[in-house]
Amino acid sequence: MTASHDSAPPAPASPDATGGAPFDRLPLTPALLQGVQALGYTQMTPVQAHALPAILDGRDLIAQAPTGSGKTAAFGLGLLHRLDPASNATQALVLCPTRELADQVGRQLRKLAFAIPNLKLSILCGGMALQPQLDSLAQHAPHIVVGTPGRLQELLRKRALDLKNVRTLVFDEADRMLDMGFEEPIREIVRATPSSRQGLLFSATFPDTVREISRAMLRDPVEVTVEGGEVHAAIEQRFYEVDPARKTQLLAALLLQEKPESCVVFCNMRRDVDDVAGSLSHYGFTALALHGDMEQRDRDEVFVQFANRSCNVLVASDVAARGLDVKELAMVVNFDVPSDADTYVHRIGRTGRAGRDGLALTLCGPREQGRVAAIEDKQGAPLNWFKATPLSGKPNNVPPAAMVTLRIDAGRTDKLRPGDILGALTGDAGLKAGAVGKIDVFPTRSYVAVVRAQATQALSRLREGKIKGRKFRVNRM
Repeated sequence: MTASHDSAPPAPASPDATGGAPFDRLPLTPALLQGVQALGYTQMTPVQAHALPAILDGRDLIAQAPTGSGKTAAFGLGLLHRLDPASNATQALVLCPTRELADQVGRQLRKLAFAIPNLKLSILCGGMALQPQLDSLAQHAPHIVVGTPGRLQELLRKRALDLKNVRTLVFDEADRMLDMGFEEPIREIVRATPSSRQGLLFSATFPDTVREISRAMLRDPVEVTVEGGEVHAAIEQRFYEVDPARKTQLLAALLLQEKPESCVVFCNMRRDVDDVAGSLSHYGFTALALHGDMEQRDRDEVFVQFANRSCNVLVASDVAARGLDVKELAMVVNFDVPSDADTYVHRIGRTGRAGRDGLALTLCGPREQGRVAAIEDKQGAPLNWFKATPLSGKPNNVPPAAMVTLRIDAGRTDKLRPGDILGALTGDAGLKAGAVGKIDVFPTRSYVAVVRAQATQALSRLREGKIKGRKFRVNRM
């Protein structure tokens, strides 16, 4: 870990630079310390320990940190520290590449800020109706805006969003925003903010495009790097040579061999995502596809099912998976070798978190050897090659996902809360609390995970009974 004031890219972390210090060593208000406790944090991660002193001191910052390093809490505490809830103006802006990531960031910021009264946070993203966002902005300017560049640019051009009072501007996953072609909207958004605002840029990788935009948009930034070594130390990496025509059969064989409770399979091409997910479903795996061509509600439902263990294999494109937040991901598979080594590092960094072992498998066809060589060069060590036999037929011993998701056609607009759903299942439906998993409540729909063996009973009882004294449509997904 390093912190510097140079304009060069961040230097690698030193081996003795670790987090571990308590948050109360920082000049945080009691309200923010309550927020830290609400998120279950006790000690700072390395990126928090090195970034937060500079952020709280008002410095611009550029941080290279992998997914799962604690960066959201770092910039969240920074922007909340500078916030004046009594001022009805937008004072903090967080740019995210996808709606899913914006939703995730928004949820964390709300938890951090729960002890701050009268604070308004708005999530402004594409893929959602524009008019409700316009109406909300017209009523009362949010103190914090979290959004995607395209939608924020649209709102600016409609003069619905006023950024002249922004104190903190955050670029989250800057590399992906630039990969997705958001440079022009980002520059337009930045021009609408005061030159005096604080700029905080976070990126998993550090290509030339990120270096260039950081020079243009940040002032003498402090630089912090958390190398992937700390996160990836517990990840076993295996590479397999395979005939491209037999990739799916080999993938199925490896999934059957490892039996991961949760696995993400990455495809380079969007068109392959549906094909691979369909093939795995044919073999008996509980597999779902996730890509950018899907309707937003369908993508939301895939995220829900994967996070609540109703789906144990998610086949995804890189961009679509950006908002995925699964703390205990057992395995990552590169169905295709990614086009660059940085993407490989980012993909496999999703497993092996929080001290748990992780497993990353890569399937390599003859034409992908050049990409594998680039990965080997980046790692500076020989790769581990393995052999496995592709499936020759449909197996009969594929383990199903542990849970099943029930969808309830009611949500926050119906005053429904997670406790109401849990109460209905453990009351009239007769389930024990241990049989009920994750509950997600959205504006008009809710989702609850139930252990597979009791899913039919739960569905029947919910359809026959009531939730909060009312009957709602319930379906099994």
